[in-house]
Amino acid sequence: MTPRRIEPGPGQESVWDYPRPPIAVAFDGTVRIEFNGQVVAETTSAIRVLETSQAPAYYLPPTDVALDLLVPIARQTGCEWKGRASYVDVVVGDRRAAGAGWRYDTPTDRFASIAGYYAFYAQSMDRCQVDDHVVEANGGDFYGGWITPNVVGPFKGAPGTAFW
Repeated sequence: MTPRRIEPGPGQESVWDYPRPPIAVAFDGTVRIEFNGQVVAETTSAIRVLETSQAPAYYLPPTDVALDLLVPIARQTGCEWKGRASYVDVVVGDRRAAGAGWRYDTPTDRFASIAGYYAFYAQSMDRCQVDDHVVEANGGDFYGGWITPNVVGPFKGAPGTAFW
């Protein structure tokens, strides 16, 4: 059953208005990620990937990520739109967030702008912010979307949404 689109209010976007296939767009704002008392990343140069029914995923340039906190792992996945992703654990002190981040080293031409940029699962980090808004993690463990008051769903990812 297809979910019922929530009508966006002033200053909001509906994820049901995002395109399929998805697009990558520059984000004019600040993105900040914290884990175990440390800033993992902070940037004003993020790129959002927007796809129908999914909360935006934010990709951050490696120059604005604390690369010394990232440990590459063997996990890889494939996306029909973006290509092959490789994953990292985030390690700060005695805490490890397994598979918490990913990047596309050689994405498809359509997503060349995110090559080498990192994205992170909000549910794996202690705090993620978009401008002054604390991010709500996308439901489930597959999609890395970030939910803020600026976007409305319903959002794909939670149990029972696999076939939307």
